[in-house]
Amino acid sequence: MSVPYETAAHEPHESPESPEEHLARLLGRALNSFELPDETIRRLDSALAHDSSLHSAHHSAGLHRETYRHTWLLVDGSALTLWELVHNSAPGSAPQHEVYVDEEELRVATTRLPMPPDAADFELPVTVQWSSVPVPRHAYVPDDSADHARRLLRRAENPDRPGAETAALLRTACAHQIMQAFGRPCRAGRSGLCFSLYEHAFLLRDGEEVSLWEVEHTATPDGRHMCEVYTTEDAARDAMERRAAQVS
Repeated sequence: MSVPYETAAHEPHESPESPEEHLARLLGRALNSFELPDETIRRLDSALAHDSSLHSAHHSAGLHRETYRHTWLLVDGSALTLWELVHNSAPGSAPQHEVYVDEEELRVATTRLPMPPDAADFELPVTVQWSSVPVPRHAYVPDDSADHARRLLRRAENPDRPGAETAALLRTACAHQIMQAFGRPCRAGRSGLCFSLYEHAFLLRDGEEVSLWEVEHTATPDGRHMCEVYTTEDAARDAMERRAAQVS
């Protein structure tokens, strides 16, 4: 017997909830949510999107059992799934909710239910449909990323550094990754000059990715260390070329 997801005491498939709100509702109704590993909850704190679907069900003689698959897309591009078991232990009784981290735990819990031994299930194929949030290009680390962006922009000394609009956008950063960029070499100019280029990639709460390009160098009149920040890699590399030419 097929039971639409909307009618099984659950939210619709296309839920307006954020990933955090969806997780809170799931844990709030599950009787055994306290048994979930702390590491699982920590990973879900960085979720970008979620998808929920009915996986299997059985209804007969006033007894019912459904299993739901809840999957979250994380900032590192991986996915994490929790399995929800919804059932009534006696005809007409209120539904009870349980949640498990893998299908084997779900199977063991299901065998404990007072269902007829010949109870037949229907099972649906698993198809995860994310919202419009794309899979991230980088392996991000959830951290105080908005503060990292603020400090990066504050130490930039170039007059054409990113302005208030970029600073406001990065206040919504929830994770970031720093990588040294290589590739097109910079003309060395004066002996002893030091140039380094870093990409600071930020993941915003709406799934958008924004990168700032940091140039660290000693191409200054007194040889001191200087930091410049640009919004594109080309602009950063052009600045490196200009600085090297000015002191050569």
